[in-house]
Amino acid sequence: MLANLRESLPTRRPQLLAEARRLGRCSLAGLLEGLGMELGEFYKVAGSWALLQRELGWLAAGAATADEERLGRGIAGGLLHLDDPERLRWLGDQLQRPAPPDPAGFDPATERSWRMLMAQLWGSGRQHLPLAEGLVRLWAAADLRAELVELFALLHERTDHLVAPLDWDRADPPPIPLKLHGRYARAEVFAAFGLLNEARPFPGREGVFFDEATQCDVFFITLKKSERLFSPTTRYNDVAISPWEFHWESQSLTREASATGQRYIHHVERGSRVMLFVREENRRGGVTLRFLCLGFADYMSHEGERPMAIRWRLQRA
Repeated sequence: MLANLRESLPTRRPQLLAEARRLGRCSLAGLLEGLGMELGEFYKVAGSWALLQRELGWLAAGAATADEERLGRGIAGGLLHLDDPERLRWLGDQLQRPAPPDPAGFDPATERSWRMLMAQLWGSGRQHLPLAEGLVRLWAAADLRAELVELFALLHERTDHLVAPLDWDRADPPPIPLKLHGRYARAEVFAAFGLLNEARPFPGREGVFFDEATQCDVFFITLKKSERLFSPTTRYNDVAISPWEFHWESQSLTREASATGQRYIHHVERGSRVMLFVREENRRGGVTLRFLCLGFADYMSHEGERPMAIRWRLQRA
């Protein structure tokens, strides 16, 4: 029965348009309910809710601009994982302002929050846009901005797990807008740490980085490593031992006596931290999976070197 239902779902844009016309004008949530589609399935076929509505005649007609098409790709491919209710509410409110905000008035946390969104919408690296320009161009695309407001409200309604503030254990926590048990793209994490901006438009590609400002080691961990995407020297044996403990292998050249190895071992007494971001695999069903923030972890023990096999204990499971 379930297989038959799945086979009946629209898999091509003309089929989706025909089914939407049959249902009649409705909200995104109403369309998904009427079609029995998941959000990811819908965006895989539709590309953009706003542009689909134009094609249906539900919004004022007009050819999509290059920016609208680019934003549509960013929404479909970069934002469906958002699961922090506070962040979703804040973005939804901000995006309904009549004019784009001026980055000159941002505090560090606000600036980083906008950069997290801009990285997913416009892209990073060679596609990176200066923050002020990205905001102005987003506000000019009113229909796509309205789509974001509707999408974020739907994502907020559908959040199915709790996120919590990261406990930096200090009176003045750094302005890093990440949450324990939230899911993030790699570029979002770099933006949250203030490491993705006009001076540094490329997020790092390595599985680890050390942030000097917060004295925090950040690990990106993919549990199932395919031979196609990971070379033999980067297919580390990373595995959850229990809900609290994690076995992780360092980069292949890290020695116990190196500065990095010693920082891992003695991070508590030296005042640095270790933060884990984990995902099961790189891609599933053609979709890039995002990293789950497991928060801070403490060193327990290790074996060997090059790589070091370290056992970490999460501060909160």
